[in-house]
Amino acid sequence: MHFRHSNEIWTAFPELVPAVLAADGIGAGVTVQPQVARFCAVAESRLAAQPERELPEIQAWRRAFSRMGLKPTQYRCASEALLRRFKRERSLPQIHPLIDLCNAVSMAFAIPVAVFDVSKVTDYLDFRHAEGSELYESFSGETESPEVREVIFADGAGRAHARRWTNRQSSYSAVRDETTAVLIVAEALHASAQTDMESLATTLADELDAVWASSPRASLLTSSSPRFELNS
Repeated sequence: MHFRHSNEIWTAFPELVPAVLAADGIGAGVTVQPQVARFCAVAESRLAAQPERELPEIQAWRRAFSRMGLKPTQYRCASEALLRRFKRERSLPQIHPLIDLCNAVSMAFAIPVAVFDVSKVTDYLDFRHAEGSELYESFSGETESPEVREVIFADGAGRAHARRWTNRQSSYSAVRDETTAVLIVAEALHASAQTDMESLATTLADELDAVWASSPRASLLTSSSPRFELNS
């Protein structure tokens, strides 16, 4: 099984810096509240200095959504949506320890972080433009078909695991209590993305190892090395 971005995506967004981590031994029977609190404190400090919409990481995603023909205030990247909710409620819902941790890290770095249960992914996960025949399962239980040329994460069975790039993940491959193996994908487009993504990948790997003793494999992808093998 592999993960990769299509050549067309790299051509359209040459500034893209993705970090990918694969981890086994994930379980729900742990606590991550101290870690979540620490990263939420970082997010709160950043929000005190400037609103989320002015953060360079978020501004870069807004520009990317505009380039895809999407209104950035209607379709927000996941990290902006999390920061907006956190600013309003000063807390985030507890979903699953791994998701809670990744959401907190996402807010601290203002960078979208997606987590997929690899047992729900068929053959591969490609980041590409939609053909329009793919199926997407929403968290409300509805089945949708992405629009033609929409940017999606798709597998070998024609299932869309995320819509509008970093806007909305599918419930089908969402992490649940029975999840044991995951693929984590974080992506950035801003000027200091290379340095920030190296820090984010190291941070996540260290936290995963500390909490789950999972020794995750991590890699930063490039247009010349765009493929990550999950089974190696």
